[in-house]
Amino acid sequence: MPPRTAKPKDRNKPRKPKPCPFCTQGIEYIDYKDLSTLKPFLNERAKIKARRTTGACAKCQKQLAAAVKNAREMALIPYTTR
Repeated sequence: MPPRTAKPKDRNKPRKPKPCPFCTQGIEYIDYKDLSTLKPFLNERAKIKARRTTGACAKCQKQLAAAVKNAREMALIPYTTR
């Protein structure tokens, strides 16, 4: 067998965290009626994207989830899409 020449990828290397989009813009309260703010944080199936994908901090992610759930309850955002 020939020796390996390519180095294996370092899978345990910590990633550089993304800056929180809400904290950088100075948004303190995420409003459920502001759909233009909520839409980028939903995937094509209208599910809330993960923190590692969006880069939101834990506090903002909780507020985002509450706002999306409230908007769904008020029928501003669908629960799912086909």
